Amino acid sequence: MSRGYNFSAGPSMLPEPVLRRAQEELLEWGGERASVLEVSHRGKAFVALNDKLEADLRRLLGVPSNYAVLFLQGGATQHFAQIPMNLAGPDDSADYLVTGHWSTKAVAEAKTLVKTHVVATGEAGKFTSVPERAQWQLTPGAAYLHVTPNETIQGVEFEEVPDVGDVPVVADMSSNILSRPVDVSRYGIIYAGAQKNMGAAGLTLLVIRDDLLAHKPRPLPNILTYAAHAKEKSLLNTPPAFAFYLTALVLEWIDAQGGLAEMARRNRAKTDMLYAAIDGSNGYYRNPVDPRYRSRMNVPFTLHDAALDEAFLSESKAAGLLTLKGHKAVGGMRASIYNAMPLEGVRALVDFMGDFARRHG
Repeated sequence: MSRGYNFSAGPSMLPEPVLRRAQEELLEWGGERASVLEVSHRGKAFVALNDKLEADLRRLLGVPSNYAVLFLQGGATQHFAQIPMNLAGPDDSADYLVTGHWSTKAVAEAKTLVKTHVVATGEAGKFTSVPERAQWQLTPGAAYLHVTPNETIQGVEFEEVPDVGDVPVVADMSSNILSRPVDVSRYGIIYAGAQKNMGAAGLTLLVIRDDLLAHKPRPLPNILTYAAHAKEKSLLNTPPAFAFYLTALVLEWIDAQGGLAEMARRNRAKTDMLYAAIDGSNGYYRNPVDPRYRSRMNVPFTLHDAALDEAFLSESKAAGLLTLKGHKAVGGMRASIYNAMPLEGVRALVDFMGDFARRHG
């Protein structure tokens, strides 16, 4: 086996120790004499796994006691619709800060359910920066403000949401969850697909403040109601068992590495190295994002001559540097360097970039 460095935006690279342990336990999990894929989600072993998963997530992320932690399905995309269902009635207004592709999709989904209002957008600047707080036009009495702190396609990230008063802030953290410490108390809801920094596709984390959990703005089936899922501790229906299991292993791995403070330190070292290589290439490589808002998770870059793109992708793949092609919306390349990407992987990419520039002029 020749395992490469996977720079995919998601599903993304997982820590190798997690994959090896999952491999070892695939046929027999714990003392169950069966795979975790085969045991009942109502059985004691899986219930214990679910309880530990929640406890570990609470501890790592510092979730206050007045928040529920839910492990759901549907990906973040389903919750683009499910969040307005649970937080607002059809005649209510909801505010959205649009900073790239995914926040744009969130608005589009919500439009069928609430009166959406874009408080500010970075579209005029091709989503290479974040609109300043002074430009935001908030709606009085809005049910919530939705933000996307990291945009995977444009490579734009902001660390803190400015003060918006009593309006609950809802944050799609799919691509930067668990990459650094976060003050959960500043948010009404944090949600995230697991397939970038937490585990496998099929699991969605949702952290929701109790007062919002109790809100019932419209009739909903139980399966779409967050309060119903909270009452059953995320086991209202059959969960994606293997995704639960893998996420539990990833949380154990993060804890063993030193927690979120250590993840933040490593992620900063990786992105500093890559951005330094781009900025120091004398224009051979370029990143268009405002340096104040450059993502630590997703680094898009272009070559000075797009005619070299195919050679770059072919040669980088042969060198074991995988999935570097940029999204079609922005072109060029994209290196996603989530928690599981080691510093050695970024160093290998930087070395390749320098060698490619020397050989291709």
